[in-house]
Amino acid sequence: MSNLKKWILVFFFLAAGQGLQAQDIHFSQIDINPILFNPAYSGFFDGKGRFGLSYRNQWASVSKAFQTVTATAELSLLRRRYWRDGLNIGCILFSDRAGTLNYGTSAANIILSYYKALGSNNNCFVSIAGELGLGQAGYSLENALFEDPSEDFETLSRGFVSLGTGIAFFYQPNDLWYLKLGIAGRNLNRPDISYMQNGDTYIERKFTGYARSELKLWPSLSLMPLAACMFQKEYSEVLFGCDLKWYISEANGKQFTFSGGIHYRWRDAAMLEFAAEYNAFLFALTYDANLSKLTPASKSIGAFEISIIYRLIQNKRVNRKAMPCPII
Repeated sequence: MSNLKKWILVFFFLAAGQGLQAQDIHFSQIDINPILFNPAYSGFFDGKGRFGLSYRNQWASVSKAFQTVTATAELSLLRRRYWRDGLNIGCILFSDRAGTLNYGTSAANIILSYYKALGSNNNCFVSIAGELGLGQAGYSLENALFEDPSEDFETLSRGFVSLGTGIAFFYQPNDLWYLKLGIAGRNLNRPDISYMQNGDTYIERKFTGYARSELKLWPSLSLMPLAACMFQKEYSEVLFGCDLKWYISEANGKQFTFSGGIHYRWRDAAMLEFAAEYNAFLFALTYDANLSKLTPASKSIGAFEISIIYRLIQNKRVNRKAMPCPII
């Protein structure tokens, strides 16, 4: 009977978690650390490398709220002037946990991307990427409460492999405006994270689309509209908004900018985002104000998100362009 009670409890826990089977890591800062949204953006930076840290705390009013920590690294492997192309490698490490039982996922993803200039003007690029991830999903019963304190449960976890791909496009004919477009697919193999034999719990395929533009209004001020969407089985997300970017200083090849904007995730949240860039460093802070039907549970407390990005700048000089234009 003791073993029977254990498995009954596990069954109900997993049944309650079925609504989580399609969930994946989630960040509102879509283009602050763009490879989190599309692996093909690995290489879309000035310099020889880019490194980032991101942290998200969602619904802090809930006991043991959702917490996501991510570290990223990108390095240029090859840049060929004559062929006007390049090869980059990227890595994503993340941990996503929530609840008293620390239910969540930890994974390491490796990205290999290739970009090619379309034409001889170095103002239009396309990038394609493949992604391989190794992860582990699970939970711990260390903090669980049972009727019989003598009950002894093992920690349950499940390893998995995930596959992804993406394609991105960049066009900047002059210093007055640029356009970035991208689509990606992740979990294309539907990783199985069932804890029981013959289970049917999967990380569902996720497809994303993204568009960002920068329009220079005055010599030091730009308008930056944004639109993005995500589909994962029956779940969907549509986000749009706009930022204003102020180029405070670009003297001596060192850039100092500040940007801020409002984004809206359809029927879910309104977001305030602020970012400051100084030479090779980028700092970003975002707050999601929850507007969904979960407002009573979250007590209107949304999510805080913070990111720090560092680029290995080539020749100690910053270029406005989002692609490494001087490389070709």
